Amino acid sequence: MTQAYFSGVIPPVPTLFNADGEFDSQAQSVLIDHLLTTPVDGLFFLGSAGEFAHMSENQRREVTEFCIQHVAGRKPVLIGIACCGTQATINAGLHAQHCGATGVVVVNPWYNPLSEQNLINHYKAIARALELPIMLYNFPALTGQPIPVDVIRELALSCPTIVGLKDTVDTLSHIRETIHAVKSVRPDFAVFAGYDEYLLGTLILGGDGCIPASANFAPELTCGILASWKKKDFATAVELQQSLSWIPPLYNLDLPFYNVVKYALQLIGLDIPVFSLPPASPLTEECKSEIKSILQRAGVLK
Repeated sequence: MTQAYFSGVIPPVPTLFNADGEFDSQAQSVLIDHLLTTPVDGLFFLGSAGEFAHMSENQRREVTEFCIQHVAGRKPVLIGIACCGTQATINAGLHAQHCGATGVVVVNPWYNPLSEQNLINHYKAIARALELPIMLYNFPALTGQPIPVDVIRELALSCPTIVGLKDTVDTLSHIRETIHAVKSVRPDFAVFAGYDEYLLGTLILGGDGCIPASANFAPELTCGILASWKKKDFATAVELQQSLSWIPPLYNLDLPFYNVVKYALQLIGLDIPVFSLPPASPLTEECKSEIKSILQRAGVLK
């Protein structure tokens, strides 16, 4: 196989809650239906923007079951299954597999540092237990430890069901190193940028796409860059990338940034609630004003 199993623009979809912290399936269906009308290439639930780290196991299962059922095969569905322990991760993966997920995404364990061999053992155990395609997820700013390039290469070579990487590192150099190290021996291994603004650079380097939060509320930017790249309309790709470059400061307006993305979705016209689980808190009016201003500068709001 030389074609990547997953490619393109895949948004990490927010999980929507009501004011009591309960999963709001009706609002979630509104968001999913909106995303299904856009050119995105799949939907990723229970990623960082999906608030998985603040959710109970039962909530994660509820979200997995509902979202897979509601998408109903209309686009590929990736489910984040990461836990600190290997067996807990496998259990979440088996549940996603049973529910009909297209693939799973696994950020490396956090809190305890792992030797490279233990990191390899963790992912190999998951690959042995699941039949689904697995995406590695490298986000050292949150996990406290990167997935080194030599570990990615080892896993790509030894585990056929590990099919790609979401690389959320604030530099293109790690993406470049990974592409050079892995695609020369396994061309079908997909390399995605995790940060929105690195989409065009990733494509230029030979990568496969991006998993950007902005694709929820501004898919015309990231999907437009990808479409322009494929058509070799590089002038348009650069123009859209410059518009996209206004977006990243959005994610630092509040930490965690869950409600920022949800409010941006409200601003583009979606009737959804803006509630997140504690310790996230409601947005201030000043923050809301700045979100609107950034979206205007990026051309998302006129």
